[in-house]
Amino acid sequence: MKKIIYSLLLIITITTLQAQQNKSENLWQIEATEIDPNNYYGITIANGMVGLVSSPEPLKIKDVILNGVYDYYQRGRVSNILKTFSHMNMHLEVDGRRIDRNNIKGYAQTLDMYKAKLITTFDVEDKLSVTHEVFSLRNLPYTAMSIIKITAKKNVNITPINYITAPDHISDVRNLYSEIDRPHVLIPLMTSVGKSPGDKTVATSTSFIFPEAHGKEPKIIHEDWDYNMHLMKFKKQLKAGETYTFALVGSTISSVHNNDPHNEAERLTIFAKLEGMDRLAKAHEKAWAKLWESDILIDGDARSQRAVRSAIYHLYSFARKGTAYSLSPMGLSGLGYNGHVFWDTELWMYPPLLVLQPDIAKSLLEYRVERLAAAKENAFAHGYDGAMFPWESAEDGSEDTPVWALTGPFQHHISATIGWAFWNYFLVTQDTQWLEEKGYPVLKEIADFWSSRVERNGVGKYEINNVIGANEWEENIDNNAFTNGMVKTVLEYSSLAAEKLNRKPNPDWRHVAKNIPILKFKDGTTRENRTYDGDSIKQADVNLLSYPLKIITKKENILKDLKYYEPRMSKTGPAMGNAILSVLYARLGNSKKAYELFEKSYQPNELPPFRVLAETKGGTNPYFATGAGGMLQAVIFGLGGIDITNEGIIQLETTLPKSWKTLKMKQIGIDRKEYIVE
Repeated sequence: MKKIIYSLLLIITITTLQAQQNKSENLWQIEATEIDPNNYYGITIANGMVGLVSSPEPLKIKDVILNGVYDYYQRGRVSNILKTFSHMNMHLEVDGRRIDRNNIKGYAQTLDMYKAKLITTFDVEDKLSVTHEVFSLRNLPYTAMSIIKITAKKNVNITPINYITAPDHISDVRNLYSEIDRPHVLIPLMTSVGKSPGDKTVATSTSFIFPEAHGKEPKIIHEDWDYNMHLMKFKKQLKAGETYTFALVGSTISSVHNNDPHNEAERLTIFAKLEGMDRLAKAHEKAWAKLWESDILIDGDARSQRAVRSAIYHLYSFARKGTAYSLSPMGLSGLGYNGHVFWDTELWMYPPLLVLQPDIAKSLLEYRVERLAAAKENAFAHGYDGAMFPWESAEDGSEDTPVWALTGPFQHHISATIGWAFWNYFLVTQDTQWLEEKGYPVLKEIADFWSSRVERNGVGKYEINNVIGANEWEENIDNNAFTNGMVKTVLEYSSLAAEKLNRKPNPDWRHVAKNIPILKFKDGTTRENRTYDGDSIKQADVNLLSYPLKIITKKENILKDLKYYEPRMSKTGPAMGNAILSVLYARLGNSKKAYELFEKSYQPNELPPFRVLAETKGGTNPYFATGAGGMLQAVIFGLGGIDITNEGIIQLETTLPKSWKTLKMKQIGIDRKEYIVE
């Protein structure tokens, strides 16, 4: 009897553990089971170089975005990140009839964030079941893979079809097909090559991976329909109960990345083909497992956990170490904001990456290092010294803001924010060699810019006039709080950087910083600018002086500014403002209020079916990676208590909201420490 009871207890224990494990695994997944094609906002599968945006249509990819390439199309006089050949699309014919949403059922999609793959499942009438997995391979930056598994319920004939289409802005398209025959393998190779509007060459190539031995693989049929589309397909008979699994690999690259993109696209596809689907999938999963060693664990709140993981997943997807590419507000999810690089990178998305993935953060800074000369030319053109970074930056680092937007000529705070980001990288890494070679040259030029930019009108009146601040609704204003505060901060950081390298800093930097004013109302509330009088604001401005700048540090002053500006925050503005307020309330010990603002920073902006983030409540322009960065700051630097100081990363005392049992932040900083709040 004892043995029976023991066995039952053991079974119950194992079952409980398995249930807990399954529950934990589900927190890595975002499921979309009720898919409305008319109200569908795709999820992006990306590897920092190639972004694949999902579609509500079976076996389709909506868009393919190639990082680092910009050209002039669709948006007139400013560049846009390149939408390239769509190469990972499939058709499937079953018994001679092409499938679409009208003859399938049970259509569901799941993003597995841990393995960074999109899994789509559906049935075709009562004939077969399909599982379609899509990867933008982390191990191969220019290559994607789909694995298609088809299980027959009846005897059926299937015809899988891969096709490549060219977007309208790609011209001089050449469609090619070849087969490379080797004693051990046949390599089918379908390729498209074309020219962007600016005469850049773009190329893509695809190949099938079959399970059959050489000589027994299906025969490929190539059809060249027109200049903008061609396809390759094969036919297969399946018996009832039989499962057939094959893969499609495809590489896309441009002349910005390689001098010979046509041949390189084919070489990369051949490499992937001969690696095989299992080796590719394992290498991809291994690379993502390494990234996910840096993670945030929330015990007690599944919705928050999944949302935080989604935000981390997207930032990891949109950037990669070892490059000189930065992050646009929409990452690699589409053409939003033309794929340009704003302050969104340095102030919003960069800080979470800096503590979670310092190597990726370093790549974002390298983007600015390589464009320092362009920033110096921009300063010269405006009559200033040093480096004036553009408000919107693209391929070469010159100003790329549309002329109708005054942010280009006047939103100068970005040149201070970039310097702030550079010094914070040094604080986290203590990499003196990097500071010598990369960091200080940028900081010096930024400090020189601001020394020439201020108007010297007497003691305490080194004013910064005619700017647009963080609150973009106030244009051409004087002595903006955030701009002035960030300039004061970066002038000090530049001085500290010089001293760290045993150099004498320009004494004018600290002299200027000391005399830049921060304006106040009569009651001591910080005034957003010289003429600000209580109007509704787009997003946080003054409150940024408390975090992340730490200029306003007294509790009573932080609260005074919070109470004044929080009700003035527009409901139609971007979500980042609420994230900043959340950080501040958490640091003041009000976890309840911090949690409310944390939820407010993302939940109203979620769109179906994957809860991707739009820029604003009711917006339709996902994925807003800037908002993801702000939301993560509310968790990491607010409720999590992480702080970047002259001594490196420390943890402040904070308390958790009632629904959170523990908050664990894993592998933080270069020493990969774990920080816990209970």
